[in-house]
Amino acid sequence: MVVVSNRLPVDYVGGDGADTRWKVSPGGLVTALEPVMRANEGAWVGWAGVADREFDPFEHDGISIVPVPLSEDELEEYYEGFSNDTLWPLYHDVIAPPSFHREWWDAYVRVNRRFAETAARVAAPGAVVWVQDYQLQLVPRMLRESRPDLVIGFFNHIPFPAYGIYSQLPWRRQVIDGLLGADVIGFQRAADAGNFSRAVRRLFGYKTRGTVLEVPGADGEMRHVVARHFPISIDAAAFEELARTPEVQQRAREIRRSLGDPEVVMLGVDRLDYTKGIRHRMKAFGELLRDERLSVQQATLVQVASPSRERVETYRQLRDEIELMVGRLNGDHAALGHPAITYLHHGYPRQEMAALYLAADVMLVTALRDGMNLVAKEYVASRYDDDGVLLLSEFTGASDELRQAVLVNPHDIEGLKDAMVEAVNMPPRERARRMRALRRRVIENDVANWSATFLETLTGVGKIPGGVSDALRGAVSRLAQTPRLLVALDFDGTLAPLVDRPEDARATDRARAAIERMSEHEDTRVALVSGRALDSLKEVASPPVAALLSGSHGVELQLDAGGVTIDLREGELARLGELIEIVESAASASDGAWVERKPAGIALHTRKLGASAGAALQRSARDQVEQALPGLATRTGKNVLEFAVRASDKGEALIRLRQHAGADVVLYIGDDVTDEDAFAILEGPDVGVKVGQGKSLAAYRLNGPDDVAELLELLADARDASR
Repeated sequence: MVVVSNRLPVDYVGGDGADTRWKVSPGGLVTALEPVMRANEGAWVGWAGVADREFDPFEHDGISIVPVPLSEDELEEYYEGFSNDTLWPLYHDVIAPPSFHREWWDAYVRVNRRFAETAARVAAPGAVVWVQDYQLQLVPRMLRESRPDLVIGFFNHIPFPAYGIYSQLPWRRQVIDGLLGADVIGFQRAADAGNFSRAVRRLFGYKTRGTVLEVPGADGEMRHVVARHFPISIDAAAFEELARTPEVQQRAREIRRSLGDPEVVMLGVDRLDYTKGIRHRMKAFGELLRDERLSVQQATLVQVASPSRERVETYRQLRDEIELMVGRLNGDHAALGHPAITYLHHGYPRQEMAALYLAADVMLVTALRDGMNLVAKEYVASRYDDDGVLLLSEFTGASDELRQAVLVNPHDIEGLKDAMVEAVNMPPRERARRMRALRRRVIENDVANWSATFLETLTGVGKIPGGVSDALRGAVSRLAQTPRLLVALDFDGTLAPLVDRPEDARATDRARAAIERMSEHEDTRVALVSGRALDSLKEVASPPVAALLSGSHGVELQLDAGGVTIDLREGELARLGELIEIVESAASASDGAWVERKPAGIALHTRKLGASAGAALQRSARDQVEQALPGLATRTGKNVLEFAVRASDKGEALIRLRQHAGADVVLYIGDDVTDEDAFAILEGPDVGVKVGQGKSLAAYRLNGPDDVAELLELLADARDASR
């Protein structure tokens, strides 16, 4: 495994040669990836943070560190210029105007190529390479061209803008093409992934289906690229553990005393950046003091603004503006021993931050645009006492998850002021209720879950623990509150263990019982979505009367009491007869192979054959069918090859089932490659669960039918309890 990021996970401290000293960089990305890197003999490619200096590769704490050199000119043009004065403002909705300079773009291409060449040099055959963030968007394509054997992922830690904004970039096609070199492209929010997919369609005309993009490969074959959201998080347990230490709790008490023991301490923690809405929160706070809705004896604001990009003129101007506002507000409103604003322009170690979080009654996160905002999650993780109020901008990725925060539009100063007063006056019971819900969300979706989910989607080889994970249990709790829920389930390998004879397959007793219970609720619909012909599905599944059914990969649908089968035209019937003759003839030549006839096609099963014999038979059958009947829909599953004279898939079936059920949210569970079409059309609060190993679009995993039964029981219990 190789991680490629602008910065290394270690900072240069000093020394030369054998005496060179390094220390681990603080940050969630390092925390998330260190265990994975050590377990997979990982290498980390990045800049050491020192211009015009080359360092040899070295080992640090079980990870190979591979420094990439940058000159002072490249630092100015590639990093401060194109990355932070072109892409950063553009991707943050042009809150500040971006600058477009051709020499900056040239430097960006040159440095991206150096990173790609370094990664290609250190990556073993077939290695997984995970590229991080907006500074290196060209690296995936460069890697794919030089090392097509690699599995390549990319994660964008900042927002991705709507096409109307993105289209301003003169090099818009080159950047999108660079990203499409990856197999999986991750974003913080579903909206960001949607913006990216729309840009792909507008600029290249490539077909997109849900989170899957069809991209031409170098060999002319179509590649499937996944573009979806993977919201990043923090090491929640570490923050809680730190907050529980006596030293941190004592420091929190000292902080409050040093501020004059106000009734309410408000806290803002940000990089000094124009996207963070620092001016907006200060303006709102100043007007509350001016209008006497708050007083400095009642409330004080602590603003931590860590230095950022101080060589960029926009940031120097921002610092001057913020410090002028602080001076004016303190001059107008502060009293002896009671500052209006305590402004701190430097960073703090994690221990001091945990103390600040514990000391703060209200956390102000008023970003104008933010990919995630981990400060909000750090505050929640630190509040093991179930106290404190999080006031959170709806323009942060965190607002998608932390719905129990007080959500605000920071551009609406009057609304922001009202929300701040609401937070100050919130009753203790309401504070505790909200904070408990926020903490459950942050703990369930920590940084380890983020990295594991991304890498499992990228590689499909993540180890799946037995039972239902805490993260999936949290998803079940949210599903239970859904007004109208559709539970859609594959059958073979999901509800029923795989067997040699398809007619012997039966769902587990526990799964059947849970399905029966859910079917009794008027606001819960259950659907079975199978590749089997509808008659076969009914025979083996014995579904509840109220269940919706989809057979033959969506060719057949039974909605309520009536069945709907797509009638084949005369030409399709003729092709079907010829198809059956070819496939049955091919199967008859191999002992153990059998065929399954379907209304619009036929399936060749090779489960009883060895892997090599089964693959050889499938290749032979495919060649014969393609020669005689070109253009037929072909689908490969687990030890099965299917042909159809009319194309359909489980994704199309799920769309129709959802519409018929009028469902607000869908839970889909499946184990096969064919279920990926259904996972691809899930969106927003929908939940996809992949059963077993293999690359998948689903966000969650289960081991097998027994775990599926446990999940369905949990959902049935939660659905009963919510009524």
